[in-house]
Amino acid sequence: MGVSTELRTRPHDILPPKGNRRWPRELKARIVAESLVEGVTVSEVARRYDLIPSHVSDWRRQAKDGKLILPVLEDTPLFVPLELEPIARAPLAATAPTLDIIKDGVTLRLDSQTPAPRIGEIARAL
Repeated sequence: MGVSTELRTRPHDILPPKGNRRWPRELKARIVAESLVEGVTVSEVARRYDLIPSHVSDWRRQAKDGKLILPVLEDTPLFVPLELEPIARAPLAATAPTLDIIKDGVTLRLDSQTPAPRIGEIARAL
């Protein structure tokens, strides 16, 4: 029996030539998440994936606009800062309870029925 020198790879590891590659949303999100790690530059990440930096910047913009949900990397904190303020309560019949997420002076108000996984995705995207 002969020894094979054939390189074995999984089908999704094979990338087509530059120019017409299609990047799955999950991989785009992973690349963006890697570019957001403290001390890492967009150029470094782009080079690692054989991309031009503007592609990574475009994908970062998509993530900022909520069009790309980022995964949690091992070195990403699993919490976000939370500020609690006392508020005057109106009668429950008058208003539905809400959850406010405040980041850089912007308030994102969510319905109290928003599922916890979705709240986590939103918090990670911020």
